[in-house]
Amino acid sequence: MTTKDEAAMAQYLSFQVAGESYAVGVLQAREIIEYSTLTRVPHAPAAVRGVINLRGSVVPVVDLAVKFGLPASEIGRRTCVVIVECTIEGEAMVMGVMADAVNQVLDLGPTDIEPAPSFGTRVRTEYLKGMGKLEQGFVLLLDMDKLLSGQEAAVGQVTATAGSAVEV
Repeated sequence: MTTKDEAAMAQYLSFQVAGESYAVGVLQAREIIEYSTLTRVPHAPAAVRGVINLRGSVVPVVDLAVKFGLPASEIGRRTCVVIVECTIEGEAMVMGVMADAVNQVLDLGPTDIEPAPSFGTRVRTEYLKGMGKLEQGFVLLLDMDKLLSGQEAAVGQVTATAGSAVEV
């Protein structure tokens, strides 16, 4: 028998970008893959590091550090790509986001989530669903639908329609 609090718990995949902890709902995170060579896309926004071939589909990979106005992420041995599914303009899209490291899956209840702060983060508040309270500190809960709805999504739409025009 589950209690009301257990039923209200939500799971989030937490990861590191530029020394900060972020998380995305596990229902949006499809998989985690090892970082490998990306194919650059000419005239792509700076935050788009390139595209990968994910089982025959072209998937843009976004460097969240650049998206947040920081220097580009350094590639390390724990660098990976979190494949997320987001809804942009009513259409489901698959995109990748670079992470310096993936941490763990977090169980957060309604009392563990605070509203997004209006100051003190590198992330614009409209990109946040809130802040998850942890035993030691906080994790920023990202709204991937809003975060990836800009020019990055356009790269995904263009490369998907171009099909074989983009070599991966």
